[in-house]
Amino acid sequence: MIVVSACLLGHKTKYDGGSNPNALLIKYNERGRFITVCPECLGQLPVPRLPAEIQEGTGKKVWSGKACVKNMQGDDFTNNFIRGANKALQTVQAYKIRVAILKENSPSCGVCTIYDGSFAGRKIKGSGVCAALLEANGIRLYTEKNISEALLEKLLVEDEMED
Repeated sequence: MIVVSACLLGHKTKYDGGSNPNALLIKYNERGRFITVCPECLGQLPVPRLPAEIQEGTGKKVWSGKACVKNMQGDDFTNNFIRGANKALQTVQAYKIRVAILKENSPSCGVCTIYDGSFAGRKIKGSGVCAALLEANGIRLYTEKNISEALLEKLLVEDEMED
């Protein structure tokens, strides 16, 4: 099995009530090898909600207590993001999953980039809260930006061989 951010498969879990459907992932979802997660929903955040960004760092700094996650009004949702990431990790461990395809730029799922915390649309290098936890636990991370059909085929073959 491969974990995929729920919004990439068309689930309306985004902060604004929308989704980020990815045609390639939706096409391959028919094979039944994906498990969807939305760490923010798992963290009991409502849909829709105000956008949130990591303040003063990245997901790794959230785990070390040196950064937090706040929405545009300054409300602190760090504990929700941590709770959701831990639940996503529990799912990954329960299914012995080794690969995740996550939504880039998300404060939960961003793998290479996230927003800088200013709510001005600026991005920085770094991972979101869930991505940082999954990576720290040995999960190989990909995003909708760096997954190709050839790579997805390879990952699915590897996954099927492990069954």
